[in-house]
Amino acid sequence: MTTDQVLTYATVAVTAFTACAEFGSYAFVHPVLRRLDVAAHIQVEQGLVRTFGRVMPVLMTLSLGLVIAWSTTVGAGPLVLRVLAVGTWGFGLFTTVLVNVGINLRTAGWDPAQDPERWRAMRRRWEAFQGIRSWAFLVSFLLLLAAVVDGAGGWA
Repeated sequence: MTTDQVLTYATVAVTAFTACAEFGSYAFVHPVLRRLDVAAHIQVEQGLVRTFGRVMPVLMTLSLGLVIAWSTTVGAGPLVLRVLAVGTWGFGLFTTVLVNVGINLRTAGWDPAQDPERWRAMRRRWEAFQGIRSWAFLVSFLLLLAAVVDGAGGWA
């Protein structure tokens, strides 16, 4: 394999995993968690913060770095797709840092004896931004994939 092929493979693999993990959490896990009673919801969210919180910050940042590196060095596919892939991933990461990280820190230390309405309001805000970032990561991955396919000779 060439260096360009290794970079292409790593970029597609890491962004696919990261986007799918985030989108799967948003679309399939958190709707179920919302139906739990508050104490159970808190316990599960705190566990998710501990597990996802160790891995996803690294993968989200690594993904952005890979998309930038691939877009600027391999340069396959239309420039517009590469720019949009970088921009949408960057936007998703920006909203994560701006909103979700702070809520995750509060979630990690949340006392179940605290006001359940404050908990629900905080989680609604987190989920809204989880939706924004999940869609941004998924769209970015699809734009990247379209550029890779186009750059590899097209769709035929």
